[in-house]
Amino acid sequence: MAPNNLINEKSPYLIQHAHNPVDWYPWCDEAFEKAKQDNKPVFLSVGYAACHWCHVMEKESFEDEEAARYLNETFVCVKVDREERPDIDSVYMAACQMLTGRGGWPLTVFLTPDKKPFFAATYIPKKSRFGQPGLIDICKQVKNVWKNNQEQIFESAKEISGHIGKAFEYEYTAEDLDETALKAAYEGLEKSFDEEYAGFGAAPKFPTPHRMLFLLRYYHRTGDEKALVMVQKTLKAMRLGGIWDHVGYGFHRYSTDNYWLLPHFEKMLYDQALLAIAYLETFQVTRDPFYAKTAEDIFTYVLRDMTSDAGAFFTAEDADSEGEEGKFYLWTTDEFNEFLGAERGKLWQKFMNMDPAGNFSDEATGQKSGANILHLALSFTDWAKKLDMGESELADRWEKIRETLFHIRKQRVPPLKDDKILTDWNGLMIAALAMGARILGNYVYAEAAKTAAAFIHRRLTDENGQLLHRFRDNQAGVLANANDYSFMIMGLIELFRATFEPEYLSRAIELQKQMQENFWDHATGGFYLTSNMAEPLPTRPKELYDGAMPSANSVAFSNLLLLSRLTGDTRWEESADEMVKTFSGTIKKQPSAFTHFLYSLEFATGENQEIVIAGETTSTNTEKMLSVLDKKYMPNMVLLIKTSKNGEQLAKIAPFTETLDPVDNQTTAYVCTGFSCSTPITDPRELGSLIEGSET
Repeated sequence: MAPNNLINEKSPYLIQHAHNPVDWYPWCDEAFEKAKQDNKPVFLSVGYAACHWCHVMEKESFEDEEAARYLNETFVCVKVDREERPDIDSVYMAACQMLTGRGGWPLTVFLTPDKKPFFAATYIPKKSRFGQPGLIDICKQVKNVWKNNQEQIFESAKEISGHIGKAFEYEYTAEDLDETALKAAYEGLEKSFDEEYAGFGAAPKFPTPHRMLFLLRYYHRTGDEKALVMVQKTLKAMRLGGIWDHVGYGFHRYSTDNYWLLPHFEKMLYDQALLAIAYLETFQVTRDPFYAKTAEDIFTYVLRDMTSDAGAFFTAEDADSEGEEGKFYLWTTDEFNEFLGAERGKLWQKFMNMDPAGNFSDEATGQKSGANILHLALSFTDWAKKLDMGESELADRWEKIRETLFHIRKQRVPPLKDDKILTDWNGLMIAALAMGARILGNYVYAEAAKTAAAFIHRRLTDENGQLLHRFRDNQAGVLANANDYSFMIMGLIELFRATFEPEYLSRAIELQKQMQENFWDHATGGFYLTSNMAEPLPTRPKELYDGAMPSANSVAFSNLLLLSRLTGDTRWEESADEMVKTFSGTIKKQPSAFTHFLYSLEFATGENQEIVIAGETTSTNTEKMLSVLDKKYMPNMVLLIKTSKNGEQLAKIAPFTETLDPVDNQTTAYVCTGFSCSTPITDPRELGSLIEGSET
C-alpha cells in the first residue's frame, strides 16, 4: 500500500500509521487548508507509541479498508503524537474532558477547518456495540449534519472553544499559601490512602512519585510517622508487584487493579526518573538498602535499554509485542520447568506467585491464557525466613535465576522502542541520575547525566541558545514547551548539586531567563505551556495539576526558589512568590492535587540550611564534611562548594561566595540557618552537631 503523508515524519508513532489506508496528515497548515478547500471537518487523532488502546483502534479501524474509506470521505484526517506536541494534546484533551467528563488516549476530536472542536471522545470501536456508537456510524452522522446543518456545527464549535480556556484559569488571591495548605494536602492523601494494598485511591493506580516526595517532606517537617508509613508501604508494594519488571527492571506505566499486579505494560522514561528520585529520597530518610537497590536497578534498566549511543535517553517501550499486550513480559509454569529444571522451576514458580492456569487476564477479553506476571507476595526478608536461609543467600540465588530468565527473554520479539529523544523527559532523567550520584556516591551516574546534558545542549538547542523539544534520526525539531524548560532546568540544577561545576548552574540560569521571557503570563502570573512564538490554538494552555508528571509550573516554582538560594538573587524568589498568589485560590480548593507545588512551598516556608564549603574536593576534611551532609535527608539544604578551580566562576554566578574562603588553609563550612549564620566551621564533627541541632 502506498504510504500516506506521515511517511516523512520523525515520530515513531506517526510512522506506525504511515501505511494505513487512512489518508493521514501530520498537524500542519496544509491539512487545515485542505479541509477549507474540500469543505470537510477535521478528524484529529492523538496518541503515543506505547499506548495499548491506540494500537487497538489502529488495528480495528485505521488499518481497515472500510473504516478508512468512511474517514477519508467524511474528514481530513490528522494524526498527532501527544509526546511530540503536548500543547495540542493539552488543549483538545481539555475539550474532551469538558464535553465528556473524562479523558485518555487515543484522543479523538472533530474540528472545524479553523481548529475549533465540536465533538470529542477517546477510543471508538469500528462498529456500534453495547450502546457505544461506532466509527462508521459516526462518520455517516457527521457527513449528514455537515452537509445539511453546517451552521449549527460552527456555532457549537465557537461556543465550545470559548469555554476551553476556562480549564486553564486559576483563582488568584493576594493571600499566601501556608502550613494550612500543607496539612490539608496531607489529610487528603491520608484519606485516599489504601491501607490494605497501599497507593492512593482505587484502580487504576498510578505511581505519582511527587506524592511520595511531598509526604517525605511533610514527615520531615512534622514528624508525623503516618506520612512516612504511606510512602514506605506504597514503594514496597510497587516494587514487589507486577508493575515492576522483576526480570529486566524498570516500572511499567500503572496498575489496572488495586493490588499492583496487572500493569499496563508500557515503560515510560519519566516514570523511571521520578520513581528513582522517590526511592533515593526514601533511602536517605530510612537508610534501608531496599530503596537504594531499587533506584540502582532503575538506573541499570535505563542505562542498558533506554540510552542512545550518544548518551541521551529514549522515550518509552511499548506495551505490545507481536500484537499482544504484555507478551514479552509473561511466563508460563512450563517455561520455568523447561528453562530452570523441574525442581528449581517449582521453587521459583512459588516464589514468583505463578499459577499453571496463569494469573494474567487480558484487559480486553478477560480471558486467562496460562501466562503469568511475575510478582512477590512476600519480601525477600520474609521469603528468607520462610526458607530458613540468609537473605543475602536468597538474593544471590534469585540473581542467578533472574539473569537466566533475562537472557532467555532476550530471544523473544521485543516491544517497540520509541527512540525519539525529548528534552523534558531527558531533563528528569538527568536530575534523577545526578541525585543518584550524590546520594549513593556512584559517579558513573553523574557521568551519564553530564553526557545527556551535553547532548541536549549540542543537539537540542538552536542557534539562539533556545531549547527544541524533539530529536530523532539526526534531526531536532518542534518548538520547546514549558515542560522542556522546567524539567531541563531541574536537571541542570541537580547536576550542579552533584558535581559543583558552575557551568551547569550558569546554563540553568540562562534557560530560566529565556523561560521568563517567552512563557511568563504578564497579566496573571505563572507560565504558559507554549511560548509566545508558538502557533495559535483555540486557547493558550497553562497547566498546574500534578498528574502522572508534575506540571511545568510546579517544577518552575521549585527551580525559582532553588536558583534564588543558590545565587543569592532574590528576583527569582519574587517570581516564585507571584506564582503562589496566581495559583493559591485554586490550590486551596484541592491541595492534594498539587503536591509537587506544595513540596516546593514547604521549602519556601520551612527552615532552610544554606551551606558553602570552601576547600578542595580532594581534601579529606572536605570529603568528611560532604559525607556528613550527603547521608542525611535535608530537603531544605542548599549546598555550594567553592574551590580554587571554580571560585572565580562561582563568584560571578553567586556573588555572596566571593569572600567565603578557607580559614587557615583548612576546609571551612559557612552555615546559615533560619536567616542567621554560624561562625566558620573547620571541624566536620562540629558541622555534624550543628546540622543535628538545626534538624530538631
